[in-house]
Amino acid sequence: MPLAPFGRRAAAFLIDLGFTAALFALVATLLAPLLIRYGYINESDEIVFALNLNWYSLAWTVFYFGMTTYLGRGRTPGKAILGIRVVSLVHRRISLWHSVERALGYAASLLEFGFGFVQFFIHPNRRTVHDRIAETIVVIEPRKQHRQPIPAPDRKD
Repeated sequence: MPLAPFGRRAAAFLIDLGFTAALFALVATLLAPLLIRYGYINESDEIVFALNLNWYSLAWTVFYFGMTTYLGRGRTPGKAILGIRVVSLVHRRISLWHSVERALGYAASLLEFGFGFVQFFIHPNRRTVHDRIAETIVVIEPRKQHRQPIPAPDRKD
């Protein structure tokens, strides 16, 4: 299978960040009354999705990317939209651990001003830091061809 180009991978990542933030807002809105009622937060507290400001945004992001990659069998919603998929190099199917490991690896790719993402252009198999951590590659998913069913042969018994 051909390796996914950087533009598709970056666009899928940005789409997924948008989905992550939208789902976070929905869940936070639904849970806030419960958290206030049981005293976990005050009514004046703000629940903000900001990857650099709080632990729960980071935890939510790892949860989102880990679970969608695992449940989507290598496809997050953004990857599915753009026709790419994460594939394990060591297993037939990407495992939950590899999915979470890969999600955690995004932080490693962001270190040093995003150099882990730039390694896509250096590595011969187009692998970034998070790909190498989780032992994965990202490929272009072949389009499903609509085949005409093969008619059953006429039987003369």
